[in-house]
Amino acid sequence: MGVAKTMIVAGIGCRSTVTAEDVGAALAAGLGAYGIDHGCLGALATSADKQHQPGLVDAARRLGLPILAFDSAALAAADARCSTNSAVSRQKTGVGSLAEAAALAAAGTGSRLVGPRLIRGHVTCAIAIGKDETQSKENQ
Repeated sequence: MGVAKTMIVAGIGCRSTVTAEDVGAALAAGLGAYGIDHGCLGALATSADKQHQPGLVDAARRLGLPILAFDSAALAAADARCSTNSAVSRQKTGVGSLAEAAALAAAGTGSRLVGPRLIRGHVTCAIAIGKDETQSKENQ
């Protein structure tokens, strides 16, 4: 029997002016809303054009987490699995929810959202859980 750690990812959408504290507050709200311990989080995810925003970079550094960045094609591939279809997000990013699409893209094939995105100020946070590959192989 193999052991695998399920990937839990926070997708983040934000304005360029947000601070690390803003990102941290949205992340705490998102994790707290679904009863997920901060220590279970494996990465932050966003679009390639947002990956270098100072507030997001500083938040990731403080949390000791990598930022996984995705291009428009990868985000579009995850879009059909998103819960939210925001016209504003679609106009700006090409997907109904940048946070949800980034979280799903990062968590991998078979991943799922734990719930719809949460918005705190100018930060949007969505949590996705990856499919446990070891468990799925054992159940085949």
